[in-house]
Amino acid sequence: MIVMKFGGTSVESAQAIERVAGIVKSRADRHPIVVVSAMGKTTNKLLAIANAAVAGKRDEYIRQIHDLRDFHSREARQVVPLAHRTELDRTLDDHFQELTELVKGIAVIGELTPRSIDAISSYGERLSSYVVALAFEHFGLPAVHLDARRVIVTDRRHTHAGPLFPETYKRLEATVPPLAMQKVVVMGGFIGSTEDGVTSTLGRGGSDFTASIVGAGVRAEEIQIWTDVDGMLTADPTIFPGGHRVKTISFAEAAELAYFGAKVLHPATVIPAVEHNIPVMILNSRRPDVAGTRIVGSAVTCSNVVKSIACKRRITLVNIHSTRMFMAHGFLRRIFEVFDRYETSVDMIATSEVSVSLTIDNTEHLARISEELGEFSEVSTEPEQAIVCLVGENIRYTKGVAARVFNALRELNIRMISQGASLLNLSVVVAEADLRHAVQWLHEEFFRELDPEVFEA
Repeated sequence: MIVMKFGGTSVESAQAIERVAGIVKSRADRHPIVVVSAMGKTTNKLLAIANAAVAGKRDEYIRQIHDLRDFHSREARQVVPLAHRTELDRTLDDHFQELTELVKGIAVIGELTPRSIDAISSYGERLSSYVVALAFEHFGLPAVHLDARRVIVTDRRHTHAGPLFPETYKRLEATVPPLAMQKVVVMGGFIGSTEDGVTSTLGRGGSDFTASIVGAGVRAEEIQIWTDVDGMLTADPTIFPGGHRVKTISFAEAAELAYFGAKVLHPATVIPAVEHNIPVMILNSRRPDVAGTRIVGSAVTCSNVVKSIACKRRITLVNIHSTRMFMAHGFLRRIFEVFDRYETSVDMIATSEVSVSLTIDNTEHLARISEELGEFSEVSTEPEQAIVCLVGENIRYTKGVAARVFNALRELNIRMISQGASLLNLSVVVAEADLRHAVQWLHEEFFRELDPEVFEA
């Protein structure tokens, strides 16, 4: 069995769904389990409906619900067999009636809770998985729809729930393989339910995580993440378009890239796959003939020092200076207690005897954080910064990497530098205005020559 996850752009229209059906059909002999995201920007539209309801804009949210139903009906009717049209209309009516009642309740209360956000945003994957299952039948691919909420069991942390792995794996093992031996199983990513049956979600980007959980639960031979890029590249194409495809990369390297801004893979995806040593493929649904990127558990031998360059934009640098002449006992603890209190994650950190510099990407509570830090330190902030992160297993073994980085960026002001505890990455902070130049110059420095076993030019 293999797991095949298709993102929102891969199922955004009837044409895209037909393309997905062709890809799955070509792998039917491997007993695929298909995990799909919501169609196109459906999740964003559902959240917009919820916000309109909270704001008391009844005409607006009613119109948005109708528009969303029309969109699903229009695209689905192009790929659903005539014999299933009545069933399709009935199911769409039921789902959108439920959604309308839920939204009306939110409008009455005038408040959007995490639990209600999960309930509303779940409709995207519930609808797309149902439509795709019917569409597969239309294209001669026997399929069965499985509501992911039956098998993905989570805790109660709504909007970013964590899977309860023992129970989830138990349900997956009992439910999915018997179905997959007979038909293509289609289920929605991103969604699950608590032990008492309340709808939950794994957080934005969680469909990748679902695919990995399912793969681990059924002991799949491979997990395929189908997206709209050819795989992992040596640089973000939106910043530097001259990157090369990475053929093979380790789980550890892929996770570092994901945490530091690579959008191809959700960071949590690798966890169940690593634990069960299941390779993950990153593939392009619009160019299925491209070999993509294979992510494996062990380190990948490579003559290049760096495998890829990741970037994280819209970073704020926070400089914290001790008001004493030396770093008093407990200084670091007090700093991180403040960030923990406001649930604000830190990406990078550098310390000296009397000061700490760190980066954050969420500035929602920055004013209050600065105020509390100011009670025992001097605080300054620098917005509009960016992290540039070089990732590669060879960084830990190669002399002079930092010197090459500084030489490549000699025309820029580097605000901060850090080598991660994993020793797989070396990161610098530069002004966001300098990001393109930084990536270009680092790419030219580290990818002049390519190991043909690992990269495709």
